[in-house]
Amino acid sequence: MSASILIVEDEADLVELMRYNLEAEGYRVLTAMSGDEAAEVMRETIPDLILLDWMLPGLSGIELCRRWRAREETARVPIIMTTARGEEEERVRGLATGADDYVVKPFSVPELVARVGALLRRASPLLVSTLLKAGDLELDRTSHRVRRSGREVHLGPTEYRLLEYLMRHPGRVYSREQLLDGVWGNDVYVDERTVDVHVGRLRKAINRGRHPDPIRTVRGAGYAFDEHFSG
Repeated sequence: MSASILIVEDEADLVELMRYNLEAEGYRVLTAMSGDEAAEVMRETIPDLILLDWMLPGLSGIELCRRWRAREETARVPIIMTTARGEEEERVRGLATGADDYVVKPFSVPELVARVGALLRRASPLLVSTLLKAGDLELDRTSHRVRRSGREVHLGPTEYRLLEYLMRHPGRVYSREQLLDGVWGNDVYVDERTVDVHVGRLRKAINRGRHPDPIRTVRGAGYAFDEHFSG
């Protein structure tokens, strides 16, 4: 499962250009055409990186950046500002507000894609790693195999995607709605209780014997992969 990227941009042609190139690199792409739409998307789904235009209808990119940095659940999401403002003072303002990088329009799309990859590697190395490990649990993203204490664990496709999604951000609590969007996709209608069913199947497969459970249930909030898990 690839990293998810939210594009916040009001130029439709530029949105499609960025979407095409990012999806070609294997990223999952979400889009918003205004500040208000972006705020709504972020209430439902937390992406792994945000491409944020400075000048937007409604809420400005600077105001969105400020708000997201003030929220605990979005404070560490990498943000690349995209804007026609190239003056040093404006770049400094964007970075001081909380942006991690800054790209001036018109920009080179290959350079933008390279910046996205570099920032993801620094901020969330597990997103680009081919091997996810925690305690005695190992998930190989190349072969799509899972092992625990050296023994292969057989998972269905949905359970595999669910485990990978949780392992990419150990400690982050995901609501059932966020898991539905991230694992099943926005275009698939599935009842939230389905998440509980698949979490139960995943636990049954990886916790055979007396293995400790790495999946933490947070009452009233959702599920997380225990960042302090040890096999």
